[in-house]
Amino acid sequence: MADVLNLETESKPLNTELETPELEPAAEQSTPSSEPTLHPEISANAEPEQPQAAEVAAAVAHVEQATAATEQAAAYVAFDADIESGTDFAAALEAYEREQAAEAAAVEAYGDSVVTGKIANLTEKHAVINVGLKSDGLLPIEQILDHNGQPKFQAGDMIDVVIEREEPEGGYLVSYEKAQRLRVWDDIEKAANEKIAVMGTVVGRVKGGLTVDIGLKAFLPGSQLEIRPVRNLDGYLGQQIQVRVIKLNKKRGNVVVSRKELLEEEQNSRKEETLQHLSEGAILTGSVKNLTDYGAFVDLGGIDGLLHITDMSWGRLTHPRDLVNVGDEIQVQVLKFDREKQRVSLGFKQLTPDPWLDAVERYPVGAHVQGRVLSVTDYGAFIELEQGIEGLVHVSEMTWSKRMKHPSKLVKPGDQVEAIVLAVNPSDRRISLGMKQLQQNPWENLTERYPSGTEVEGRVRNLTDFGAFIEIEDGIDGLVHVSNLSWTKRIKHPSEVLKKGEKVKAVVLGVEPENRRLSLGIKQLQPDVWETFFRQHRVGDVVHGKVLRTAQFGAFVEIAEGVEGLCHVSEAVDAEGHALTLEQGQEHDFKIIKMSVDEKKVGLSIRAVGEEASRSEVESYKAPTSSSSSSSTTTLGDLVNWSKFRR
Repeated sequence: MADVLNLETESKPLNTELETPELEPAAEQSTPSSEPTLHPEISANAEPEQPQAAEVAAAVAHVEQATAATEQAAAYVAFDADIESGTDFAAALEAYEREQAAEAAAVEAYGDSVVTGKIANLTEKHAVINVGLKSDGLLPIEQILDHNGQPKFQAGDMIDVVIEREEPEGGYLVSYEKAQRLRVWDDIEKAANEKIAVMGTVVGRVKGGLTVDIGLKAFLPGSQLEIRPVRNLDGYLGQQIQVRVIKLNKKRGNVVVSRKELLEEEQNSRKEETLQHLSEGAILTGSVKNLTDYGAFVDLGGIDGLLHITDMSWGRLTHPRDLVNVGDEIQVQVLKFDREKQRVSLGFKQLTPDPWLDAVERYPVGAHVQGRVLSVTDYGAFIELEQGIEGLVHVSEMTWSKRMKHPSKLVKPGDQVEAIVLAVNPSDRRISLGMKQLQQNPWENLTERYPSGTEVEGRVRNLTDFGAFIEIEDGIDGLVHVSNLSWTKRIKHPSEVLKKGEKVKAVVLGVEPENRRLSLGIKQLQPDVWETFFRQHRVGDVVHGKVLRTAQFGAFVEIAEGVEGLCHVSEAVDAEGHALTLEQGQEHDFKIIKMSVDEKKVGLSIRAVGEEASRSEVESYKAPTSSSSSSSTTTLGDLVNWSKFRR
């Protein structure tokens, strides 16, 4: 090799157009080593001092020069065999230089031409392309990925590329996108000038829009995708769409396309055709475009009409989606059309007869019907008998029991139920239904089961200001009026003696099945103390009593257990005629001067106790009229007459 490199005396200047490097004699330049030559001042065995910046730079430059020399020498190794065999070195070097020049000329000659190469291999960053040169072409892998990020070509496939430049690290940078642009650019320019639609595939999502492959990658702004704004652009990835080229820059290779223009033109064309056939009463076929809470917008062909929810079904809909979905093809009738404002009102239910027209004949009162529960409210349940016909089962007509707190405890949406028609009102589009009528009415034979005087037992279900409701069986509640709670106590509210949920006994006082009323009494379980008192006492009797409470007009005195009498202040006088002050807890003898059986009132007097009138005198006065009557038949007139007699 030293003989090859020592060309100072043996070689002659090469007659080539390319400038060749001159090599130094072998005596002064030895074979380059891969090890860098250290700075003379730096010894390999000595501990070097800290080098200055200039010294470090000089050392690095020396290393780079040695490396370049090594690479240059390696370039001539290929000629060793020829030189050793006697081939003229100058001719060999000339051939090498000529080959290199031809390679460079070939690359330059390609320019922006499209060449076809074969994919040799796919890596993470590049596709290695065999383009017929000494080195392979490197194609950035992202140029041949589809919208899912997968390569559109495999090893062995043929592909068109443009050679752009030679890479410093070896090989050539090639472009698939540039090749595509060069091949289809003329077609794209023609499509742009003549406003011809082109087919493309959405291959990616970029800021502000989408990337569409129309032979080369074009930009589709999000605002140019649909007539109305689109929120989710990702849903278009992979779709094939028609677009129009609206802007292009050949120098930069930029292309902008629009789909909105094509859609608007199509819409306007369809709109003109639709307006020719659009009139009130016309029946058209349209596509459901959008749904709202109040209805559906239907595309009639370039013009939208509103199908209000009230015109969708003869029955009740909670939401338009219960009947139609976006994309459905439906027939509708034009109800109103404002040509000036181009507003169209549509109807769907108008295509079928109104089911309420003969509802009375089809659903007579008393008929047994079946239906599906549509909804449940606080006041009842709506039952769909057929499409457009629904009836209401009021909560009071669902069960005979009064313990049901809410209709949802008995039925739920979707249930199939039976009912009886109670009333039909076609003008108001209402049908009243009943469910409890299918069960036996517990009030029908209540009189036979609970005649007056029957002792019953039940649970206190509710308390009111006027009494207590007691449930004696399922669906049967009886009322105990506050006046029937006690013989002796004046009860202001039932809660004074009863508690909700308490189990009590009572006596049936009366039954009204037609009004669903049952009267009960609790005090009737005990003897009537007033009746006993009136039976045992007469006006003029002297009784001993205790003052319970006082008032400005007198004092209330307990004269028997549970029996009170009133001593007026005018009657609270002692034997000497002095007025007495009655106080609570005092005990005195009182004479009965008045008795009212109906009102359960007794008049008392202290002053009358000392008078000479005796019971025999009273009895002798009353004897002619009361000899055959009990004390309970003493009337107020008798007392008045007796009072006059006393005067």
